[in-house]
Amino acid sequence: MTHASVHIQIAPESAPTTPCWFAAVAMMAEILKTYGLVKLIETKVRFARARFDHYELIDFVAVLIGYALSGEPSLQAFYERLAPFSEVFMALFNRSRLPHRSTLSRFLGALDQPRVEALRSVFRGGISWPEPRSALLLAGFGTARGSTGS
Repeated sequence: MTHASVHIQIAPESAPTTPCWFAAVAMMAEILKTYGLVKLIETKVRFARARFDHYELIDFVAVLIGYALSGEPSLQAFYERLAPFSEVFMALFNRSRLPHRSTLSRFLGALDQPRVEALRSVFRGGISWPEPRSALLLAGFGTARGSTGS
């Protein structure tokens, strides 16, 4: 019997593997949701939607967080590696569609200082961040045996 994390491929077609950084993004997304930052970004930071189709600010923030945690050498490499998992990636942030690279580029070009300051205030102010181990436990990530290890 194989271990639950072992995947054996028997089809001749190539299957993409989950990026090694995906778990870090999943943990970060859960922590951001647990501490209410996703909701704060959605409600406190306003941006003109007309230029960005059906995307919200949180869509772009999710991409930038993922890119920062991925360690990929370029945004293009990040998008290529993420492509097979884009729906799952966006679902981590309670979103459904990954913004296209050109839409992200337009967003970054239109990002003005008041919006940058509003985002900065969400991440800096009003949130009492615990030490990392506590943040993981509060977000539902226990030890290997499921205990808090206190």
